[in-house]
Amino acid sequence: MNTSPRLEAVTPATIDAALELSVHPHQRDNVAPVAHSLAEAYAYGETAWPRLIFDGDELVGFLMAFVDIQWNAEKDPDDRRSGLWRLNISGARQGKGYGRFAVDAVREELRRRGATEMYVTWHRGEHGPGDFYRRLGFRETGELAGDQAVGVLDIG
Repeated sequence: MNTSPRLEAVTPATIDAALELSVHPHQRDNVAPVAHSLAEAYAYGETAWPRLIFDGDELVGFLMAFVDIQWNAEKDPDDRRSGLWRLNISGARQGKGYGRFAVDAVREELRRRGATEMYVTWHRGEHGPGDFYRRLGFRETGELAGDQAVGVLDIG
């Protein structure tokens, strides 16, 4: 990292750069593009928390958290969760601590909102981010969200 990374809301001044953000080609099957995430953020309203990650003037990543969503209404209507929904770090900027910064930033935001656990899902496989999340302390719950593993981190 060149300077201290920071989060910023997506604005008219930053939307074009956000839409151009690209992960490594071998990761494209693991995370939706920023445009898809921003459409979901619009549709989900206050339960989505999208942010851009800047280092100085450089856009290095995008994250989106989910806040207090109903997880599986059919199984347990009272199961409400918060967590990291998306994490896109520029392919050229990976391995420099921005992913860890993003997870820490979401953890702090969720704590501020009263959450005691932070969830994340990931695609399993050779280029999936499971090892990254496990190194940060997430443990697999044994659940699946579609074909993705579900991890949880105690943050309370």
